[in-house]
Amino acid sequence: MSYPAFDSKTFLEAHIEKTMAFYFPTCIDPEGGFFQFFKDDGSVYDPNTRHLVSSTRFIFNFAQAYLHTNIAEYKHAAVHGIQYLRQRHQSQSGGYVWLLDGGTNLDETNHCYGLAFVILAYSNALQIGLSEAEVWIEVTYDLLETHFWENKHGLYLDEISSDWKTVSPYRGQNANMHMCEALMSAFDATQNPKYLDRAKLLAKNICQKQASLSNSNEVWEHYTNDWQIDWDYNKNDPKHLFRPWGFQPGHQTEWAKLLLMLDKRSPENWYLPKAKYLFDLAYKKAWDTKKGGLHYGYAPDGTVCDPDKYFWVQAESFAAAWLLYKATKDETYYKQYLTLWEFSWNHMIDHTFGAWYRILDENNAQYDNNKSPAGKTDYHTMGASYEVLKTLTL
Repeated sequence: MSYPAFDSKTFLEAHIEKTMAFYFPTCIDPEGGFFQFFKDDGSVYDPNTRHLVSSTRFIFNFAQAYLHTNIAEYKHAAVHGIQYLRQRHQSQSGGYVWLLDGGTNLDETNHCYGLAFVILAYSNALQIGLSEAEVWIEVTYDLLETHFWENKHGLYLDEISSDWKTVSPYRGQNANMHMCEALMSAFDATQNPKYLDRAKLLAKNICQKQASLSNSNEVWEHYTNDWQIDWDYNKNDPKHLFRPWGFQPGHQTEWAKLLLMLDKRSPENWYLPKAKYLFDLAYKKAWDTKKGGLHYGYAPDGTVCDPDKYFWVQAESFAAAWLLYKATKDETYYKQYLTLWEFSWNHMIDHTFGAWYRILDENNAQYDNNKSPAGKTDYHTMGASYEVLKTLTL
């Protein structure tokens, strides 16, 4: 089978354009915000429910599209999303509503994970010319500093009630990982070094300190309130959407990507070796040697505990493989980059309607025809493509 040139600027730009066309302009709700539930054919199957993660990720998508194409409609869409974020998701207590249904707030819990994407959205808004977004970044950072930052551990806690009175005992690496990403974006937009310094501290504390608590020096997902590993959290639910049990190969490779992105902004000698270590181990343990693709999760003993194939795991991994190839010139990473794309091209990408299927079983078959429920906006696939594109356009 012949494939496109997966490492070419022409291919990546065309792929992003086709993915965008799946969502835009259908996703625009003229009454505010974005529709967030799409069938495989692009039809909307729930016009009312809105999740903070999708609302913010769409802003990222449109801002990045505008920065790369200069098409005014994309900027208008990003601004449309920012208006909804501030008018509808922002709560009276200063936090951001997690889940909405039309005019009703379904869940007002404050999540660090959600606020990370708020910072990412505002950082992208600033980059496309919304100068007031610089203050919004600062205010959100200060909100996190006040309520979520645990100075003793050098990490963010996860979840607080809407009135700021009840802190969940759960601690997780995922929110800190996305804070690292968001703070890098905040630094890029503002050039304020405090954001980059915090991103670097998060990376060090997760990828060195927390990873050292596991026997394999990989990043475990779940922790107790004093940041000790919780080996049993969701052990009976390895398919939990936000907090699955087991090591997440997609998060090992996503950290590899982030470490290499940090290395470009402020080099440190441990970034590349740790990125290689996390990526190599995850690829070795999670790659399906028979049917291709990276499985979703593996247990501490290295056995696969969730054999499904998720779209974002393949995307974050091809970005990491590419950045490792550029950093090391090791052809192994180039071949892995191509292999991940070939699997995705054969199984995960919808060549008829556009965008990526969300999840496949271990036999690479779809579970349903819900391509993009709330949370999935193809921010991962387009974001990963943009990271590769940056190295091709410099």
